[in-house]
Amino acid sequence: MGKWLARLTALGVALALAAPVTAAQADPATTGKKTVRIGSIQSVDSMNPFLAVRLIAGQLQRWTYMFLTTPDPKTLQPSPDLAESWESSADGLTWTFKIRQAKWSDGQPVTAQDAAWTFNKIMTDDAAKTGNGPAVENFASVTATDDRTLVIKTKAPQASMLSNPIPIVPKHIWEKVGDMATFENETYPAVTNGAYIPIEHKKDSYVKLKANPDYWQGKPKIDELQVIFYENPEAAIAGLKKGDIDLIGRLAAPQFEAGAGDPNITQWNTPGRRAAYLQINHGATTSDDKPVGDGHPALKDPKVRQAIHYAIDKKALVDQVQNGLAVPADGSIVPPMYTDFFWQATGDEKVTFDLAKANQILDEAGYKKGADGVRTMPDGKRKLEMRFSIHTDTPTEDKLAQFLTGWFKEIGITLTTRKLDSNKFTEETGSTALFDIAISGWSVNPDPEEVLATHLCSRRPTPSGEGGGTESFYCDKQYEELYQSQLKELDTTKRADMIKQMQQRLYTDAPVIALYYPNNLELYRKDRITSITPIPAGRQGEGILYGGASGYPMVTLDAKAVASGGSGGSGGGGSNTGLIIGVVAAVVVVGAGGFFLARRRKSTSDERE
Repeated sequence: MGKWLARLTALGVALALAAPVTAAQADPATTGKKTVRIGSIQSVDSMNPFLAVRLIAGQLQRWTYMFLTTPDPKTLQPSPDLAESWESSADGLTWTFKIRQAKWSDGQPVTAQDAAWTFNKIMTDDAAKTGNGPAVENFASVTATDDRTLVIKTKAPQASMLSNPIPIVPKHIWEKVGDMATFENETYPAVTNGAYIPIEHKKDSYVKLKANPDYWQGKPKIDELQVIFYENPEAAIAGLKKGDIDLIGRLAAPQFEAGAGDPNITQWNTPGRRAAYLQINHGATTSDDKPVGDGHPALKDPKVRQAIHYAIDKKALVDQVQNGLAVPADGSIVPPMYTDFFWQATGDEKVTFDLAKANQILDEAGYKKGADGVRTMPDGKRKLEMRFSIHTDTPTEDKLAQFLTGWFKEIGITLTTRKLDSNKFTEETGSTALFDIAISGWSVNPDPEEVLATHLCSRRPTPSGEGGGTESFYCDKQYEELYQSQLKELDTTKRADMIKQMQQRLYTDAPVIALYYPNNLELYRKDRITSITPIPAGRQGEGILYGGASGYPMVTLDAKAVASGGSGGSGGGGSNTGLIIGVVAAVVVVGAGGFFLARRRKSTSDERE
């Protein structure tokens, strides 16, 4: 997916930093043209799908590329996309996919060779593994036996095969790329085969997409989709009210509530697919088991992590930080919307808010309080003074830090808030391990295999800081065995039980501590958007518009045509030259300078997932 992008707290500051684009850059004012503009508080890290790790990049991939399968709009079960049909061998080791007849946006046919090349590139190129490496770790071989037939052989049965998160790219374009690590894929129009085609990207400002007339499900109803990047949510909300954008999702409670009372704005509040949690530096190591970073040594002790867990009032965080628009997390890192895989601690195993118990655990473990009330290590050489890493000027994270600081003081731990820009935050919590405790989170797909994989030994960064994709620097034998077992288990009920055991292991060992599941909070202008179908569709009170597990809502999207010279919003005046598009001063471009940041999907604001 997580770690929300750095934002400014005041609209006035945002305006001072904003870099307004010209009407020619972002104005959809062409007679009869249907354009929808989505606001995003996160900018694209890379237009290269092999490198991109942010949620917004993942959404763009869903809108612009086809995958082997896609979640069914109603059931979220795997359904046809690039693959029309599939079958597996009796031993579960060979999967055969029938590739549909489709065209790339440059007119070339889509073939099984494109899919085979995509998967083999990730299997053989370390740089190409950055975005989705774990998805092919169990692949033994991938071949195209003809233009319509793709054969994937696995080392062991793979239950998550039909939820593969890798977008298929055109071989005839990408085989010409030299160094994947530094390739940003910035030639437009891009060659894609999804519902939309990227036609323009201004770094940290916007991405423009046009409808693909050759999309296999039919050309989208709108002509152009734009994603406008804002430095902070306050500026984005102001843009929505003014009519400069038409929809914004992934909002925190205060921004969502700011949309109340506006007759032109619809508030969309449904169960979310995200879990928010603390990431604990419990003794980070690289993939060759060498220590890395400067985490506090006390956090290596499971007793200390357990005490910290008891010192967190999750209900208070939901009420006071999320304004009640979240669900407290008592275990699972998979949100409750995925009922098959959701796990919740009960009975004596459940960790409740209990400062007395937290103090007792630390007392018994030998961490004595000094005259100043701060505990020291059992050897007396170092105080329990720790850093809490959050994103620069993020109001909800500031508020979270205030609560944690107060509670931790009560148990003899001094917590000092460290604010980092998104670039530094991603680097320190995913690669260099220069942190103690950090805010984190993940947007989970219908099959949770991907988020589970972020806690595998193999996801730790290499000694040079490359690849990886860890969400915790975790490496645990029991967890690994359960992961491999669930991967091979084709019985859904048995597999779900193993996945719950994995979450139980994370809960008790606490390399991460789940806090809450934020609601999906979105706002859109009903005077501009005439129809949009959420995913999952058809479930009363559920469904996500932006940031869902597939691109389906943007395929169904329709809007009023914009007359020449109009902004489309009731408060928009006559042009969009005043669009507030914040300059994100320190956005990460994966691969810049040849250095890969560890994969943080659903982490710097989800990564993607």
